[in-house]
Amino acid sequence: MKPFELLAQAQAPDGTALKLVRRDEEYLILADGNPLMSSRMHGSEESLALAACRNAQLLKDPRVLIGGLGMGFTLRAALKILPSQATVVVAELVPAVVEWNRGPLGELAAHPLNDKRVRVEFNDVAATIRARPEEFDAVLLDVDNGPAAFTVSNNAALYDDAGIANAFRALKPDGVLAVWSARKDKHFERRLRSAGFAVKVERASARAKSAGARHTIYLAYKS
Repeated sequence: MKPFELLAQAQAPDGTALKLVRRDEEYLILADGNPLMSSRMHGSEESLALAACRNAQLLKDPRVLIGGLGMGFTLRAALKILPSQATVVVAELVPAVVEWNRGPLGELAAHPLNDKRVRVEFNDVAATIRARPEEFDAVLLDVDNGPAAFTVSNNAALYDDAGIANAFRALKPDGVLAVWSARKDKHFERRLRSAGFAVKVERASARAKSAGARHTIYLAYKS
């Protein structure tokens, strides 16, 4: 089998080694050698954006927060359905990931960072959420592996009781918190409900139009 080509590498704030690699047409981001995301599996990320923006797309000037840029697929899917006056804030902890999306990864999602509606903040999304009460119509968390975070240990704080309460405060009335997860997590679902959210759980294929691996999307409505 043809080996992966190392394109770039970086380090997360907690010391996790991130690598961008390519083999033929596939790109992967590795975290300490473990696959974190692949350009061949982004169907569920796009489903996350479409589900999260169902209501926001009907507003005149919605404000949306995306935590975690990844390879840009979530951002691109959101931009496709949001109106021209929308503002999409992307909070990304690792500056190199933004550089990769402006460089070798850019064509994969048609360079979404070039869209005038996008604002990139080099920040922990948890800090952005805490600092912006009742600002967002939708908050999308496509961070790490979901509630079972494994790349950056601090990411787990996004999904505990305090993190969920902060997300609730950051949303406007009728806003939605949308969370991508690699698997179902009943404990996380219960925490969402305990915080006052109305919760809907959806399943989405990792690969578009595929019956393969499926991921979980939590939609938590502030109603």
